[in-house]
Amino acid sequence: MLVDSPPEQRAESAPAPPTRRAARALGLLLSVAILVLVAVASIAVGAKALSPDQVWHGLFHDTGTYGDVVVDERLARTVLGLLVGAALGLAGAVLQTLTRNPLADPGLLGINAGASAAVVTAISFFGVTSLTGYVWFAFLGAAAVGALVWFLGGSRGATPVRLALAGTAVSAALYGYLQAVMILDDAALSRMRFWTVGSLASATDWTIVQVLPFLAVGTLLALALARPLNAVEMGDDTARALGADLNRTRALAMLAATVLCGAATAACGPILFVGLMVPHVVRSFTGPDLRWILPYATVLSPVLLLGADVIGRIAARPSELQVGIVTAIIGGPVFIHLVRRRRTAQL
Repeated sequence: MLVDSPPEQRAESAPAPPTRRAARALGLLLSVAILVLVAVASIAVGAKALSPDQVWHGLFHDTGTYGDVVVDERLARTVLGLLVGAALGLAGAVLQTLTRNPLADPGLLGINAGASAAVVTAISFFGVTSLTGYVWFAFLGAAAVGALVWFLGGSRGATPVRLALAGTAVSAALYGYLQAVMILDDAALSRMRFWTVGSLASATDWTIVQVLPFLAVGTLLALALARPLNAVEMGDDTARALGADLNRTRALAMLAATVLCGAATAACGPILFVGLMVPHVVRSFTGPDLRWILPYATVLSPVLLLGADVIGRIAARPSELQVGIVTAIIGGPVFIHLVRRRRTAQL
């Protein structure tokens, strides 16, 4: 006697109609084209106004003033924005699936708080003043908090609710510690003020070289988890019926998100809402399939981050607004809209 498979299993195993797959592929190509345009704008536009000829000359021919501005500042800033944006978008999509919470972002599990607390400790107690030092302390702090949240959430018995509660509790404790240290140490407050806002302005080739291996490993791991995360999103019972190893998938997803968030936060400070907004928007037109959500988030998150950075550069010329401020201004109303829409859908 033939036994029909559950609807969830059929939805997972059945391929999407060719027309829909073609539309998704075309949309992804269009997203890449948009990303290229935004990256070009990031190189061409800045707090210092340059003509297209000056930008071209500085990019390919000049090692003087224009070369310093275009290559040493804007090009490095754009590359770092591409990497960090992709990392935040991927981490957000993974965490939203891991916690089964479409309003989750990389800060939910305390990773941003861990990185920030580690940098404050480095500045106040170890006298670290260089970005190179910040990178390693921030990454170690993010990794330590990721491991702590995984342990407090039940490790092999971790559930989405336990992980979210553990992350919230750890974040609250760490931000309290962070504020106490900054209040008691004026020097730490002065040096941390710029970093905690979130900015790409300090991007250098060396910063990119330092974080690139971590971002590459985290990206490959997150993309490789697309299929098992699809099963996890259907619920524990269905995932087990599909043969998914829940503990292994959750542990690897937590590791991928920690590596991505830690490296991104280490490079430019905590940047909010990118990991929340983009995966949520992407899911609205790709559906729940992580095999499409993750690539789209990888491409469109840098579009948002670089676009916000360009806006920040031209909004307050000759000065600039840090990208973390711009994403917060954009993300606040979007977050309220998402919460209201979700609440309306539940009524």
